Amino acid sequence: MAKLSRFAYYAWGNVFYNLVVILWGAFVRASSSGAGCGDHWPLCNGEVIPRAAATATLIEFAHRISSGIALIGVVGMAIWAFRALPRGHIARRAAVFSFAFMISEALLGAGLVLFQLVAQNESVVRVFSISAHLVNTFLLVASITLTAWWASGFAAPRLSGQGPLAIALLGGLLTTLVVGVTGAVIALGDTLFFAHLGRGGSEATLTPLVETLTQLRIVHPMVAVIASIILGVLAWQTNRLRPGPIALRLAWGVTALIGLQLVVGVLNVYLKVPIAIQLVHLLIADLIWMVMVLISANAFAEGHVAVTSAQATHHAPALGQQ
Repeated sequence: MAKLSRFAYYAWGNVFYNLVVILWGAFVRASSSGAGCGDHWPLCNGEVIPRAAATATLIEFAHRISSGIALIGVVGMAIWAFRALPRGHIARRAAVFSFAFMISEALLGAGLVLFQLVAQNESVVRVFSISAHLVNTFLLVASITLTAWWASGFAAPRLSGQGPLAIALLGGLLTTLVVGVTGAVIALGDTLFFAHLGRGGSEATLTPLVETLTQLRIVHPMVAVIASIILGVLAWQTNRLRPGPIALRLAWGVTALIGLQLVVGVLNVYLKVPIAIQLVHLLIADLIWMVMVLISANAFAEGHVAVTSAQATHHAPALGQQ
């Protein structure tokens, strides 16, 4: 592969920076700081720059500043893509999708604040809104990652004629989204549960919603274990059908991440969901999603043809030597 262009480096920088912003957003939720700026948006408690701010206000305001920079970064990426890349280049389209999902991400964040679906809000609407936010965030990360991937010289996908593998990989991506949504909902339940106890409440005085979310804690690890098996098998089956050094590295990458995620998940439960472990758990979830997206993009790359089982077996020794 040719040396990366300045645009490709910039796009990968956007990937890294947005992961940081996502983690800071999770910290805002976990620390119950979402109402730090009140129900004002884009102002913070009616001010452009809050004065004599409390800790929660500083945390929320810092997240807004970082999100604003992320928006500028993606807008810049979209403009640069049209200036640096030739007409019809697949990374151009990915950059446009990145911009679209960044706008919807900002609108969803604004909606959470304006409708006060933050901090100690215990409504069903908040559960659905945080799920929608998670899905949009994953799609945003996928779009930015694919922009960087294709700008780095990797071939555009060819979706026609891909057969059952396309359905299987789509199912794998949907499975990853389901795991992410259940994790976000359970994390919200844990935040509300421990905040309730911190205010002097007891399990007997939990609201029906928080009590239900607490009782559903077991659902996420069960779904995560099943999904881990599915994604692991899918990654290696894709490597068998679309063999190559990149496919092999991606398969090993997602396998390592899944193993690490299971360990961190157990640790998270054992230590009663400390914020630091929650953030690590979320980061690994984002990375698993990113690798699954790249496994799909690599499998469908133009010129990457399917092989039979016999051919896959024939190629196996060569792969092992790479």
